[in-house]
Amino acid sequence: MTKSLYPIVWDLNVFFKGGSDSLELRNHLDGVKEKLAEFEAKLNDFSVPISVKDVHKIENILNELKDVAVNLSEAGAVIGCFLAQDTTDKKAALLQGEMGTLYAKFSSEMLAVQQILSKTDDTVWNELIQTEELAQFSFVLNELRDQSKKLLSEKEEDMITALGVDGYHAWGQMYDLLIGDIKIKVTVDGIEKELSVGQANNLSSHENAAIRKDSFETLEAAWTEKEEFFAKTLNHLAGYRLAVYEKRGWDSILQEPLEINRMKQETLDAMWGAISKNKAPFVEYLNAKSTMLGEQGMHWYDLDAPISASTVKMDFQQGAEFILRHFKKFGPKLEAFSKNAFENGWVEAEDRPNKRPGGFCTGMPVSEESRIFMTYSGTMSNVSTLAHELGHAFHSYALKPVHWLNRQYAMGVAETASTFAEMIVADAAVKEAKSDDEKIALLEDKIQRSVAFFMNIHARFLFETKFYAERKNGIVSAARLNELMEEAQQEGYGNALQTTHPHFWASKLHFYITSVPFYNFPYTFGYLFSLSIYAKAINEGAKFEEKYIALLQDTAVMSVEDLAMKHLDEDITKEAFWIKGIDLCIQDVKEFLQLTNAKG
Repeated sequence: MTKSLYPIVWDLNVFFKGGSDSLELRNHLDGVKEKLAEFEAKLNDFSVPISVKDVHKIENILNELKDVAVNLSEAGAVIGCFLAQDTTDKKAALLQGEMGTLYAKFSSEMLAVQQILSKTDDTVWNELIQTEELAQFSFVLNELRDQSKKLLSEKEEDMITALGVDGYHAWGQMYDLLIGDIKIKVTVDGIEKELSVGQANNLSSHENAAIRKDSFETLEAAWTEKEEFFAKTLNHLAGYRLAVYEKRGWDSILQEPLEINRMKQETLDAMWGAISKNKAPFVEYLNAKSTMLGEQGMHWYDLDAPISASTVKMDFQQGAEFILRHFKKFGPKLEAFSKNAFENGWVEAEDRPNKRPGGFCTGMPVSEESRIFMTYSGTMSNVSTLAHELGHAFHSYALKPVHWLNRQYAMGVAETASTFAEMIVADAAVKEAKSDDEKIALLEDKIQRSVAFFMNIHARFLFETKFYAERKNGIVSAARLNELMEEAQQEGYGNALQTTHPHFWASKLHFYITSVPFYNFPYTFGYLFSLSIYAKAINEGAKFEEKYIALLQDTAVMSVEDLAMKHLDEDITKEAFWIKGIDLCIQDVKEFLQLTNAKG
């Protein structure tokens, strides 16, 4: 193990000293409340524009909107970090509840802005949007105006937002509370340990099959014990969402997630259609892997199992240096940015109890910094996750010159930047393999990501689609949720699974995020979309970095279809685009099977 020069615990004191008891944070939150009250008063006095001469009034409103939003987001992001680093932080949980009320008030004010835009006469609006002051915001402002026309009255939407604090978002917070309360007891190397859910999840890639199986079964038992709590939480989240959709006259459960992602239904259908027609090679890989593990079929707890004794391990310092070395080959800005993140404590990587499971990147828009959360245990998968989250952070960095209003990019393109960074590292690792065994292990790490995006994420999408269809008719029992999950996993994995993970719906945070419905397909979109970008980067070398940054700066000001046409010259509503990316992933499978067959 090398001596770590980079901190493995993030620095949050740079934002607000003192953690969840911070007086600075308290003062900041009080300031946000004042800003919200002042902004509300100005909106109440604001009249609908009647001529192009009112352009400065709108410009001022947008600037004040930005000021409120960035200060609100700064506090919310930091409080989220407090809870992620310690799920037992009760003060942070109370602050999160307070943030819910503030976010609700901001949503109401945002709705009022939309109402002003939508009530403006069309002729006046077309003149306003062409002025020098507003032209740069034309896409976003037109989008806000169009969205407003699909909503209920301002009074009704205000009521929905207010009721959502305790009747919707509180259920999402309940999930965090349930997860934080779960402790997993497993025996590792002869020592019984009490682990958080995140730590126990990391055992899915342990080299000892008995430990993998034991940790999976212990986790499954924990989900089973609390399944009624999770089922109640999920049902009420979905019920609230469906009730709101019904009141608004929205028939499709996908209307909101597609609009959030600025994506057409044809694009989503083309992506899943191409994937569904090309799962056979990945089923072949899963069957081959199960045979290598001495099993008759693929068990869920073996999906992440290492198949080579040469599994690469890197401590945090080594992983960081590996990432930096290969980011540098892509471009100096990505490398310099990431080095700064490592040096200045932007990453929370320590493996310790009471941390939230999973990983994320969050931005602090006032400080113009990001923070990355994960639990690092030294696997190449961890290194890839770290690169993935740095890709998110670089996306925010690329948007620094852009006005806040034009920085609000959608989930799919957010996952594009992260997955692009991940690919740089994954490809480099395979090319630097020192033996066939090492190459097999690294190739498999790449293939596992394809399996995750083409099979696991597809299963999540199928589950949510069927769950919401049944939820329209009433509460869906925990037993039925297990059935739906198993059915979705078998379909998603091409019937390659010997055993499934029936309580996956309880274990996965993404099903409980209230701010983002259907937090699944954007991952797959980002993965395949980034493959096209990566192919261009390989062809053009370091000079591509500026083009890449230009693409990132466009991610919030056009639809994904227009973004692909402008920067890639591709029509993503056709399966042909997606098949090209899938074919690249199939090449990894072919090379893997060739190498493993040669070894006998």
